[in-house]
Amino acid sequence: MTARSMAMAVASAALVAAIATSGDVQAGRAPKNEIAFANAAGVQATVTTAGSFDMDNPFFRDLGTNGRSCVTCHRPAEAWTVTPQEIRARFNATAGLDPIFRTNDGSVCGGSDVSSMGARRDAYRMLMSKGLIRVGMTVPANAEFDIIDVDDPYQCGAPFNETALFRRPLPATNLDKLSAVMWDGRETAAGKSIHDDLMSQAFGATTGHAQGAPPAVGDLEAIVAFEMSLFTAQTNAQGAGSLTAHGARGGPLTIAGEPFCIGMNDPLGILPAVPGACSTASTTFNPDVFTLFGAWQHDGSPHRRAIARGEQIFNTRRFTIDNVGGLNGNPGDPVSGPIQGTCSLCHNAPNAGDHTISLPLDLGIASAANRTPDLPLYTLQNRTTGETIQTTDPGRAMVTGKWSDIGKFKGPTLRALAARAPYFHNGAAATLEEAVDFYNTRFHMGLSVQEKADLVAFLKAL
Repeated sequence: MTARSMAMAVASAALVAAIATSGDVQAGRAPKNEIAFANAAGVQATVTTAGSFDMDNPFFRDLGTNGRSCVTCHRPAEAWTVTPQEIRARFNATAGLDPIFRTNDGSVCGGSDVSSMGARRDAYRMLMSKGLIRVGMTVPANAEFDIIDVDDPYQCGAPFNETALFRRPLPATNLDKLSAVMWDGRETAAGKSIHDDLMSQAFGATTGHAQGAPPAVGDLEAIVAFEMSLFTAQTNAQGAGSLTAHGARGGPLTIAGEPFCIGMNDPLGILPAVPGACSTASTTFNPDVFTLFGAWQHDGSPHRRAIARGEQIFNTRRFTIDNVGGLNGNPGDPVSGPIQGTCSLCHNAPNAGDHTISLPLDLGIASAANRTPDLPLYTLQNRTTGETIQTTDPGRAMVTGKWSDIGKFKGPTLRALAARAPYFHNGAAATLEEAVDFYNTRFHMGLSVQEKADLVAFLKAL
């Protein structure tokens, strides 16, 4: 058996065993349409609306040339993405030969030396430290900017018009609550449905990440059907126990049954003309986006009361939202000037927490001020005005070429957060505590120590 085939066999056997035994993390056995995994915050579970988990689905098959399949980067135990801890375990188990370790996008440079275990450990350091895949993109020909300088910690030697952008794989679950596909929305085509967008994403993943030939349409349809049948959420929380006890409505069945259409509960009142859009624009915005734990406000358990308080903070704590590109940060944005809002203004999808329209935003996560030494820093210059800006990732601008789109990214769904650290597109927040601290500082929310702890408890329960 070759090193590659051995690595694939180890990964496949581990996954099958995990699905077969995952129901044992709680008392009793989970039904065949549900799998559950313990994590530091409790237990997360996935249900499938397809009746059972089809292990013969092409989602689990190698359709390319380098040993990868969809499940290589979308692991059920990590809420259908990957985490650095699990990636490091795979590296150690396979001497860095698991299919996730490939130089086409897993190493810091395309030509990284991987001839020894030590070299591989160095080459795949971004995967193992933050769970980041390298996304290579070229500045669009009609862009309003040029890249005039690159501070590359890895000295890859790429031309200035090519970028190496390090991003987290997004979860392959709760996908029927999406309004955009990929962090920069590059797979979201005008006038197309999310189903079509996911077909395009699966095609690109097979030909790109897996370095395969164009896959059969039937395989793509099967992959998308499998993904869209998956719903994942935390089902037990440390200290609080079952997230459906005493009238609470946590767990994956709630999100699976939650109605969704493009544009619903949108505070901006935008109703895109796309398949899956709401039939009317009269869906008034309700800031009480999460309605899972209200029954616990007066519960006898302090852990449950903390989760309920966190949900209330998310829905009702008002603060000033200003200078957010895509919302109110640039001329032509939907809102002019500062506005008062809550977390649910941008995380407005009911009990899911992403945005119900495609609305990439610039929160400053990729700004030079927030750069860490492991990320390249790009200096962009406006072709018309000569203005310059520095960023670790131009975001949406690498798709549209627009100066105003620099640093914009979509917000992901917020369910099963506890299972998939780190957070943000570049893994900038190692923990949910760090993510809350970012928002508290960015928007001057003035959260007390107790309020931050409550908000984190709530987010871990999602």
